[in-house]
This record gives sequence, structure tokens and C-alpha cells, in this order.
Amino acid sequence: MSETTGVAKARVPELGAWLAFGACLIAVFMQMIDVTIVNTALPSLTADLGASRSAQLLVISGYALAFACTLLTAARIGAMVGRRPMFLVSVLAFTAASVWCGAAGGATELVLARVVQGAAGAGMAAQTIAILTAGFPRERHPLVFALYGGVAGFAGMLGPIVGGVLLTLDIGGWGWRSVFLINLPIGLFAFALAWKFLDRGSPVGRHHLDPVGAALSGLGLFALIAGMAQIQEHGWRPHLIAVTGAGLALTAAFLAQQRARTARGGDPLVRLDLFGNHGFRLGSVLVGAFFGLFTAFVFAASITMQDVLGYSPLLTGMVMTLFALGAGAGALGSLVLVPRWDIWALAAGIALFGGCIGAGGVYLYLVDGVANALLCAGPVFAAGFGVGLFGVQLQPMMLSGLDANRMAESSGVLPTIEQVGNAVGLAVLTTVFFSSHSLGGTIMMMGAIAVVALVLAALTLAMPSRERREQAAVGVS
Repeated sequence: MSETTGVAKARVPELGAWLAFGACLIAVFMQMIDVTIVNTALPSLTADLGASRSAQLLVISGYALAFACTLLTAARIGAMVGRRPMFLVSVLAFTAASVWCGAAGGATELVLARVVQGAAGAGMAAQTIAILTAGFPRERHPLVFALYGGVAGFAGMLGPIVGGVLLTLDIGGWGWRSVFLINLPIGLFAFALAWKFLDRGSPVGRHHLDPVGAALSGLGLFALIAGMAQIQEHGWRPHLIAVTGAGLALTAAFLAQQRARTARGGDPLVRLDLFGNHGFRLGSVLVGAFFGLFTAFVFAASITMQDVLGYSPLLTGMVMTLFALGAGAGALGSLVLVPRWDIWALAAGIALFGGCIGAGGVYLYLVDGVANALLCAGPVFAAGFGVGLFGVQLQPMMLSGLDANRMAESSGVLPTIEQVGNAVGLAVLTTVFFSSHSLGGTIMMMGAIAVVALVLAALTLAMPSRERREQAAVGVS
């Protein structure tokens, strides 16, 4: 009887951890889908609110900038006051800001609401890795991080599809406002789950905010990402290069300030010793490059299919859905392949993606841009499979060499690296290889994607093996 009771008691905390994890998944779904869902609603809200061109851009970029520039500070506040209260407040703030977006009476008000929404999204995202690390034993981390990464990736790809469905259904006559108002019931459900099941662990009291570091990191990321976003829109103009350079300089000043603060025995906003771990250091390069590559690919692919190949929006959506299904299959397959083949499985995944994209470029050249969508279905699915296999397991692999404390400290660092990668990838790839909107530019772009993907595959093989990561995690040389 006592053994049965003990098993039952063990299952209750585990069930609670999974339900709390469900709240995190819902939060990341809302946070990621709101990056792309607005693109679908932009023409409608522009007509309704009379938004200028600059206001339209700010509706999209304001969210992304606020999100990226507040991640590190949000992670530190969570460490100070506790991950649970910070996550709960952020979910409520995100939900309220979504309602504000949906009720906005003018373009300026909508931009302000989107900035608040982005900052609240950062508050949620910056706690997630620490919450998952504390909620599950280390042997569960590959599974929970795979699910977390899969949901985040799917949300970004599903944004335009969900936005189109909501605009078509026109629930309650809300039109474009429904893409924001749909977050109200979803956010309240996530809050209820987190309130009930999220661990009430106490904050680590020794942490301090570091306002100088927060200012330098926020300003540096703002200038860097805003400059890259404008380069994507207007090209490599001197004043935009200067803004981006200022962002790099401020970021370098931030890193120097963090190093000096650490040397004085202070409490840095970012623990630079994280990058002393070979797996985390190389993984950071891989994560930044992969997110830049993937974001640019998804952005450019939809435009290529419609503007260059002449596909209808429906056919374009079907092709991207097939890619998303492949990514889902790759994410699930990674749970079997990565434990068996470790870094070789990841390298094979990104190489498969690059090979399919490269073959697609050769195919477009041979058929002079008259592509058969049915013939391309297999390679499209395979490319998605490779992305899912690589992208979902990369982060848990780079974190697996860290102890629990340092893993929690990475909670704000990793999403920041992803956001910088997104900005750089969009600016470089779309400007350099896709500005012509021509078949030749498309083939060149696909070749560049293939080359970068194969380089990432080679770098992945330099990641520490499973045995070395496990030794590093327990402090064994």
C-alpha cells in the first residue's frame, strides 16, 4: 500500500510540471504567432485606421524591437522577484496588450499597444528556459525542449495561415481586430494553468538589476536590430550602416562593462562564463546563424513562389504547410534519431535542408522557372524534415553541458541570440540575394542558403559529443 501511495504522490508533481509546461507552450505560441500573424491583417488594418507606411512598419517592427531589447532585463527581473510571478504578470500584460491592440482606434495607439505587447512577450520568453530547467529532471530536457522548440517554430509558420482563417471567418464582425482579440481566451487559460501548477520556488535574492548594463544592452540591441530592419527595407545606405555600427559599438561596450563588473565581483546581467563552455559557445553561433537563415528563407520563399514562380496565394500556403508538416515530422523524429546518433543526426538534418534547397535551385534553372508544385512536394517535405530535426534539438544539445544554475542563467541570452540572428538574416539574405525579385536572383539566393546550411552542418560536427557534454555538466574535465 505504501509503495502504491508513493508512486501516486510522485505522479502528482510530474503531472503538475507538465501542466505548468502547457502554460509555457501556450505562452510561446501566442508570443511567436503574433510575430507573423499581423502580416496577414496589415492591409485590412491599414485601410481601417488610415495607417501611413511608417506606421505599418512600426506595427510589425515595434513588437519585434520591444521583444528583443527587453529580454535580458526581463530575465534578470525574473531571477530577482521569482520566475513564477514574473511569468504570471507577463502573461496578463501580454493578454491585456492584445486586447488593447484589438480595440485600438488609431494607428499610433496600435503601435504603442504593440510595443507593450512585445515587452510583455519578452517577459514570458525570458523565464521559460529557467522554468523548464527547474520543473523537469535533466533526462527529460531533450523531450521538453523539443516540444518547446517545435511549438515556437510552428507558431511562426502558422501565423499567416491562422490570420487568413480569422479574417475569412470575421468572427463577430471584428475583422483584423480578431487576430489580436483571439489572445484573450488563450491568455487567460495560460494564466490559470500557470497560477495553479507553476512551481512557487523562491527567487535568488543576491541578484541585482544592473541598470547600466540594461541600458547598454537595450540601446545596443535597438540600434542593431532597427538598423538591420531598415536595411532590409531600404538597402545598405550610409546612415543605416552608421546606425547598425553604433549598435555593434554599444553591444561591444555592454560586453566590456559586463566583463568589468564580473571582475569586480559584481552581478553581471549576462554571465559571460556561459561562453566558456565549448558547446554553448559554438551552439550560440549555430543558433544565431540558423535562425537568421530560417527566418530569411521563410520570408523569401513565399514571395518567390508568388512573384517569381507565379503561384497563387492558396498554392503558396499549401507548399508552406507541407514544409511545416515536414518540420513537425523532423521534430518528432529527432526524439529517436538524436539519442541514437547525437551530433551526426543534427548535421544530417541541416545538410538535408541545404541539399534540398540547392537541388531546388538547380531544378528552377533547368526548367527556366516553370516549376511543377507536385513534383516539388517530396523535396519540400524533406527540407522541412531537416529543419525540424536540426532546429528543435540544437538548443537542448547546447544547454546539456551546463549545470542547472548556468542553464537558468541562459534564459534571456538564448532568445536574444535568436532575435539578433533573425534581424541579420533578413537584412543580409533578402537585400543581397533577393532584391531583384527575378529568377536569377532566386536561384542565387537558393544557392547561398544551401552553402550556409552545409557550413552549419560542418560546424555542428565540432559540437562536443554526448559524453563530453555530460562530463562538463557535472564538472568533470
